[in-house]
Amino acid sequence: MIGNIIRRYLFVAAAVAAAAALILLFVLHSENDLLIGAIGSIAVLFYGLGNLQVTRSQNRRILELKRQAEKLRNADFGERLSAESGDALGELATVFNDMRDKLRLTTISRDYVDSILAGMNDAIIVTSNEGRIKLANPATQHLLGYEEGELTDMPIDFVVDSEKSGSLLAHPASGVPREAYFESKYGESIPVSYTSSTLDGKGAEPGDRIFAAQNITERRRAEKRIRYLARIDSLTKVPNRMQFQHLLQRAIARARRAERSVCLLYLDVDRFKDINDTFGHLAGDTTLETVAGRLAAALPENSIIGRLAGDEFAVIVDSGVVERLKRRDIEKLAQKVLDRLADPFFVQGHEVFMTASMGIAYYPRDAANVIDLIRNADAALYHSKRSGGNVFSWYTPKMNVAAVERLMTKSKLKRAFERDELLVHYQPKYDLETGEVFGAEALVRWELPERGMILPSDFIPIAEETNLIIEIGEWVLDKVCEDFRYWQQSVSSPGRVSVNLSLKQLRQPKFSQRIGGVLRSYEVSPTSLELEITETTLMEDPKRTIKLLDQLYALGLHLAIDDFGTGYSSLSALQQFPISTLKIDRSFIHDVATNPDDATIVSTIVQMGRNLNMDVVAEGVENEDQLALLQRLGCTYVQGLLFGDPMSSDSYLELLLAQVNGTDTHRALFA
Repeated sequence: MIGNIIRRYLFVAAAVAAAAALILLFVLHSENDLLIGAIGSIAVLFYGLGNLQVTRSQNRRILELKRQAEKLRNADFGERLSAESGDALGELATVFNDMRDKLRLTTISRDYVDSILAGMNDAIIVTSNEGRIKLANPATQHLLGYEEGELTDMPIDFVVDSEKSGSLLAHPASGVPREAYFESKYGESIPVSYTSSTLDGKGAEPGDRIFAAQNITERRRAEKRIRYLARIDSLTKVPNRMQFQHLLQRAIARARRAERSVCLLYLDVDRFKDINDTFGHLAGDTTLETVAGRLAAALPENSIIGRLAGDEFAVIVDSGVVERLKRRDIEKLAQKVLDRLADPFFVQGHEVFMTASMGIAYYPRDAANVIDLIRNADAALYHSKRSGGNVFSWYTPKMNVAAVERLMTKSKLKRAFERDELLVHYQPKYDLETGEVFGAEALVRWELPERGMILPSDFIPIAEETNLIIEIGEWVLDKVCEDFRYWQQSVSSPGRVSVNLSLKQLRQPKFSQRIGGVLRSYEVSPTSLELEITETTLMEDPKRTIKLLDQLYALGLHLAIDDFGTGYSSLSALQQFPISTLKIDRSFIHDVATNPDDATIVSTIVQMGRNLNMDVVAEGVENEDQLALLQRLGCTYVQGLLFGDPMSSDSYLELLLAQVNGTDTHRALFA
């Protein structure tokens, strides 16, 4: 009886051990479904063996093994079995525990890999050697619009837009990034960047491949946007400088083959910076958009508009149109464009007026290539600007000489401070009643060794285009104060010295404090200095200018309106400013003795100044007839070449000393 029980026990032990080994084999080398099947089989085996006649203790331990095997079948690892030493069931429990631990680690590793694949944003596809999909992660399903399991066993090329990409299997699995188009479940073509590699290792079959793909729709959109911005101006939506030059090159090439001409119009907005400074950059942007829109409306069909820089635009008139148009027709077109641009428009509730200047050049008459054609049209544009703006000019070869000279002048002007080439000369102002020197106007001069003396009219406009005018203005103020302190050592009253101010100087932060600091550093009384501001500058931003001039007036400075009569200030506006002097522009003085209209204008200005308790200065007096008429009209002061050229600081001091000594040669003119 005992021998039978032992034999049955050994049989059970051997069977369970064999089953445990079989499960381990499946764990290490099989898929999950085979593993679960093996676990199920061993559970059934345990159930059958449980019916054998064994001892009560042995039966309890065998039943525990059976329960643990059933848990493993349901992916429940349960608790470790108690392994009693010294018998076969204890050894079997030890083997079972090892199997449980290895199975648990394997399951955890697989779950971890599955969680990684599920959490990836990139689409992961594993294919067999026949190119059929064995695995696709959730990102792939989301990208292509398929449900879980729908992609399994589907050919990989079924989800590829073959018309755009061809077969993915045609390329070797090199791991090198490539681009292709996937096709979603709903027929949408999706650009992707992907890599492909072969799978090696346990569980992989020969020819298995893994594809990792990333949706690059946004990247493609960004690249398209970058390419667009590289060619098109983002504000005006017309070709930028680079693209315009490319289009001009193509137009020239076509015209060369057809033996035709190309007409280039080059234009920019007059005083565009004033619009920016007065109304803000939003108004400036609106102005540029308006220019582009009005150009498109005014130009012939097929004309190409480009924004070359800032407020500079250029237009290619189609060669076919040019062949039909004569010179006078092009002039009519140019004037039509300028007239259209001059129409007022509204910005932030303000009516804005703008004008433009234009230069015109022809291929091949004026230039044979893109760069020269643009340069020559620009030279013609500059000529229009120098003519006052709101006009067009045809290119002529002599314009290039002027343009080159202007460029060289700008370059040399930047070094004028370093080389001590700037000078201040003084033009005396005479009292019309007494004939005495009342003061002087400080005039900046530039002396170039190779060219001699350069007048302000030749370099101040260039300085105005840059911030050099601010540096020049500050240097002049310092020089005048230095000279004034020198004169005071010899004469008690050198008179009142006038200094011209530019709009850019007035716009400097804390400008009044700057001037006050300079006067204090040289110990010069503010009442000895007069600041001259043009009428146009005065009316640029009246509210801000009034506030600033009040600050300067509070320092004790005298303020004068220069070139009066050339601007658009009204009498009511004039009364708001703390102005003490009006300077009549020289254009009215030139023919005042012979032109009744000019005489009437000058007389009116003199009377208005006297009624407002202002001094009136007539500049540009060149002959005695002008002087005599101004005396009869009651003008206060005069200045001009009648009394000699502007002089150096030392010469002005000699003039003051001659006046003190009674040897002034010009006093007889006022007798």
